[in-house]
Amino acid sequence: MRITPLVALLLSVLAVTPARAVLHITRDHGGYVEEYKAKYKQIRDRRERVVIDGICNSACTLVFGIVPLNKICVTPKASIGFHQAYYDKAFTFGIKVTSLEGTSDLMSYYPDTVKDWIRRNGGLTTEMKKIKNGIDLWKIVDPCPEEW
Repeated sequence: MRITPLVALLLSVLAVTPARAVLHITRDHGGYVEEYKAKYKQIRDRRERVVIDGICNSACTLVFGIVPLNKICVTPKASIGFHQAYYDKAFTFGIKVTSLEGTSDLMSYYPDTVKDWIRRNGGLTTEMKKIKNGIDLWKIVDPCPEEW
């Protein structure tokens, strides 16, 4: 079989094309909800994978509602934390003031499996409610393959 210059070019392009990127979450305590929405929408649109290999708290948990669940997996070190949304303390004189509208917005993104876990555990409150790796978390998202 003879390889033409066009076929050789295509083969070389395929050989150097990087694999789909992976967001590796190890220590994410959250932040501004709108920033996380934008970040996760980009990851979803680029069809990237997400590996949760540690702490994913607060706004980080929006990953479950924006990135398809079949693109997310958790390692044995995964820890997920949920709480009510609150206003930036810089604007509330350092006082944590919860936002009903923000909490409702967060809940609107979560899939039913996350909403069910939150309901079974008393709903969102100001206190962090955590899911560690195990059966409860696996009802929401699959464990990563062993090579992770």
